[in-house]
Amino acid sequence: MLAPTSQPEFAIEARGLDKTYRAQGKGKPTHALKSIDLAVPRGSFFGLLGPNGAGKSTFINILGGLVVKSGGSASIWGHDIDADPMNARGAIGIVPQELNMDPFFTPGEALEIQAGYYGVPKRERRTEEILNAVGLWDKRDAYARTLSGGMKRRLLVAKAMVHGPPVLVLDEPTAGVDVDLRRQLWDYVRSLHASGVTIVLTTHYLEEAQALCDTIAIINHGKLIACEPTHKLISRLDQKTLVVTPQTPIALPFTGFEDVIFAMRTTGAFALTYRTGEHSVEEMLDRIRAAGVTIKDLSIEEPDLEDIFVELTA
Repeated sequence: MLAPTSQPEFAIEARGLDKTYRAQGKGKPTHALKSIDLAVPRGSFFGLLGPNGAGKSTFINILGGLVVKSGGSASIWGHDIDADPMNARGAIGIVPQELNMDPFFTPGEALEIQAGYYGVPKRERRTEEILNAVGLWDKRDAYARTLSGGMKRRLLVAKAMVHGPPVLVLDEPTAGVDVDLRRQLWDYVRSLHASGVTIVLTTHYLEEAQALCDTIAIINHGKLIACEPTHKLISRLDQKTLVVTPQTPIALPFTGFEDVIFAMRTTGAFALTYRTGEHSVEEMLDRIRAAGVTIKDLSIEEPDLEDIFVELTA
C-alpha cells in the first residue's frame, strides 16, 4: 500500500457527504446520508453509533467503494476516494457485519488470496502472524464452513488486516460472538490500536463503545447529531439517579417528588432521577428524611452512553 510521506491529521474525513437511493417501484427515494461532515482523528478509537437504518452502513460502504455517493467528498488517510481510489481503498480494512466468505477456502488460503487482491508480494505476506494474532493458526487448514461463528468473525478481521491498513473499520464485529471470543477479539483490536491503527467501531453494544472508544459520533435519520470525546458526550446529560433502600417498605403513592422522576425497583428500593443543575444530593436526602423515610442504604448512578444515546435519538 502506498501512503503519503507525512501522516494526515485525520484518518477519515467527510465533507458534505450525501447519499440518496433511487425509489424502488412506487416508493420514494431514500435520503440515507444528509450532508455529513465528519473527521476521524488519526490514531483514535472512534465509535460510529446510531439506530438501525440511521446511515452507518451507507457511510462505511461509501468508504469501501461499494456504494457511490450522491454528493460531497470523502478521503481516507489523505487519499480522496474519487481522485485516488486505489490508495484510498488500500488505506482501509473493513470487517463487514455479514459473514461473507467462501466456505471452501481454508483460513490460510483466504488470507493469501486477499493479500493477492491488494498486490502484497508473497515475501511480505504475514499470513501466519495474523492468524496467530486472531487465534486461528491451528485452524489454518480447516475449511471456513467448519469454523464456529466466533472464528468466522475473527477470520474477517484477519482478512481486513492482510495489507496492513492504517485504518480498520469494524461493523458490528461481536454480533453473535460469545463472551470469551469477544474478549479475545477486543484484546487483538486493542493491540492493533496500540500499534497506531485507527479503529472505527459500529456496535449496538453501547457498553462496549463506552469502554473502548475515546470519541463517539451518533448518526440518526442520515444526520450527524453528535461527535465528541466520549466523556464529554456523556456529561451532556445533566442528571443523576439516587437509589435509596428504605429501612421499611414505603407506602405508595410516594408524594412530594413530582418534580423528579420516581421509580420503584424490584428490590424494594426506589430511585429518584434529577437534573444536577436544579437539585443536589443533599436536597434529595433532606426531602426523603422529611417524608419520614429511614434510609438503610443508598447509591448514586451516573448517566452512561445508553442514556445519552436514547436522549438524542428518541
